[in-house]
Amino acid sequence: MSPRWDSDLPPSYPAITFAGWLRVLLRATALAVLVFGGLIILLLVRLIERPLFGLHRPMTPHITQFVCRNALRLLGLRLQVSGMPMAGQGAIVANHTSWLDIFVLNASKRIYFVSKSEVANWPGIGWLARATGTVFVVRDPVQARAQTQIFEERLLAGHKLLFFPEGTSTDGQQVLPFKTTLFQSFLSPNLKNEIAVQPVSVTYHAPAGADPRFYGWWGDTSFGAHLLVTLAPARQGWVEVTYHTPLPASAYANRKALALDCETAVRKGHVSGSDLA
Repeated sequence: MSPRWDSDLPPSYPAITFAGWLRVLLRATALAVLVFGGLIILLLVRLIERPLFGLHRPMTPHITQFVCRNALRLLGLRLQVSGMPMAGQGAIVANHTSWLDIFVLNASKRIYFVSKSEVANWPGIGWLARATGTVFVVRDPVQARAQTQIFEERLLAGHKLLFFPEGTSTDGQQVLPFKTTLFQSFLSPNLKNEIAVQPVSVTYHAPAGADPRFYGWWGDTSFGAHLLVTLAPARQGWVEVTYHTPLPASAYANRKALALDCETAVRKGHVSGSDLA
């Protein structure tokens, strides 16, 4: 029997060789230059973009996408995209495997993440998240109305907000049941007839011979430890992103039905992707 995604048995990572440590050093240095160099450029452009366009960001998302696409190239992680990202107003929901999802999903479509508020205070990642327009969610029912208003403003401004309805990252081998709370925002009177919700499946394929859970970041694994083992392989695996048919919010009477159809689509796409591993 294979381990559960939240089991106490972590993935079996190969020992990092001397050549592996050299790759870690080279890739980490190149990534740091790319990511933080891109951040500086983004912040400078935002100084001009904000007063001219306000909530709209016609320029800076292109910088984020450029950085993320090239980060995957530096890692050696091949990206395969199938399906068509929606063109109209709406939100995206996807399964959540790893911190790598930030690069993978930004590389394939200009989006803005919705994340738990704690991420805003994480060193490094929090700065990047704030600079790239992430919406931070406070898990407090008292804040629900205010958060819905923020979602409405961003979505009606044309921002593609990306949600992870599982509520946590996993080992990447299955899709967890979707939490339905945030789906209620899509059915608000101001949004229901204006937007669609597009399910997206993300499937990671481990390097040859590695544990199938290689790219999953879950349990008690620290970011630093997972970063090292991800940077070390001579030959990386690949990741598949599948865009499914957008679901008009107006077609749903309640959040549970919308969440279930999104989960079904993501789960189906993820299983078919796993069969290719």
